Parts: sequence; C-alpha cells; structure tokens
Amino acid sequence: MPRSLFISRLIGTNPGRTIRALKCFEVLLIFTFFVMCCSAQITATPRNAEATSQLNVNWLYGAYVPKDVPLKSLTNPQRFQLYLRQSFTTPGIYAKSALFTIGDQISDSPPEWHGGTGFLQRLGSRHGQFVVQNSMSALGNGLLGYEPRYDRCRCSGWWQRTGHALLRNFITYNKSEKTMRPQVAMYAAAFGAGVVAGTWKPEPRDLVREGYHSAITQVGFGMAANLVGEFAPEIKSLLGGKKHKSARE
Repeated sequence: MPRSLFISRLIGTNPGRTIRALKCFEVLLIFTFFVMCCSAQITATPRNAEATSQLNVNWLYGAYVPKDVPLKSLTNPQRFQLYLRQSFTTPGIYAKSALFTIGDQISDSPPEWHGGTGFLQRLGSRHGQFVVQNSMSALGNGLLGYEPRYDRCRCSGWWQRTGHALLRNFITYNKSEKTMRPQVAMYAAAFGAGVVAGTWKPEPRDLVREGYHSAITQVGFGMAANLVGEFAPEIKSLLGGKKHKSARE
C-alpha cells in the first residue's frame, strides 16, 4: 500500500479531530505510566502475607477473596492499593478495554470514527470509561464502607455457588462483612462512567442512554466475571489435567 494512501486512511477525513484524539490518547498513556510508577513506589514497601492475601486481583475476573482467606474489611490504604491494581498495574483493565474495543470496532460504534484512528479513538474511549468507572466505584464503596471484592462462596454444591456468584453482582457487604447491602456504588459508577464517556463521543448523543447501556453491560459482564471467579480453581484444574494428559499421550 502506498505510504500516502496509508496515512490518509489512518487520518481520515477530519485531521483536526484526529490530532485531538491522538493527543488525548497520548495524555491517557502518560497518566497511566505516571500512576504505575507511583504505584510501584508505594507497593515497594514490605507488607505481611495476611495483608497481601486480601488484595488479590486476577486479570480476567478482577478482585477476589479466596475461599480459605478470612473476609476482612479493607483499610483505606488497602482500598487505594486495590484501586491502583485494578485500574493501572494489572493487565485486566487493558484486556477488558481491548475486548470491548474490538466489539465496538466490529459493530462500528460510533460510526463517525473511521479507520485506524477510529480504532484508537474507541480504545481510548473504552479505557477512559473503565478508569472513570473504577475511580467512581472505589470512591463510592470507600465512602459507604462497602466491600469492593468478590468473595468465593464458603459453601459447597454447584447450585449454591452459582447462586452466590450471580447474587453478589447485585449485593455486597457493608463494613461488618456480614450484613448485605445493594451494589449502589458499583452501578452508580457504571452509569456515571457511561455518561462521562458519552461526552467525548460524536454528536448527536444521548448521555442518559449511554449511562443506561453502561449499567446494563455491568449486569452481564459482572455476572460472567463472578461465575468465572467462583469456579476458577476447578477450571484451572480441568485445563491443567488436560495439558498433563496431552503431554503423556
């Protein structure tokens, strides 16, 4: 492909908008790098094993508490460390951003974003939305004293564990880690992040509709993530067993 044709396809028909989008994406990358450096400095301080066991973050299903680890209310410093891990220093948010960006690219949403630049705009938009959502959720849960992590069911049986995983997408614990409360902060954050992300999308836009779609997405994505997180040990064991079997054969 001729170089001039490649550049024209990358830039599209609106060079000014393209340059602004690339600058925003650059600022987002610089900000992420800065936060990661700060986080590395913070987490360089020694922590005991018990404190570390309370801050597990998986790249696929997020923050969780293993079944054999006591569920303890997080301190404010622990909440901040968990927020940094979920939003910047673990690969989960980047994988989530890429996954949703690919979906947006396939569905051509929004249709005003074209070519390679459109993909970068969608990637920056999704990543910014998820960082905003994590920030709002962490702040809301911190103010309310609500539990931000998924706790694996202290029960046995497929149906009980499935019910626990699905229900925990809608309710969580308060500071006592015993009394259940609605996931107010999580869904308010999902709605708010959708509204914020709608402000940088092309006109015409319906910010309430953007917030509603974001909240509905949290319903489906949250239930799926909880189910994977709940049965992750069995999934890992099953996949590991197949690998060993293949190696023997």
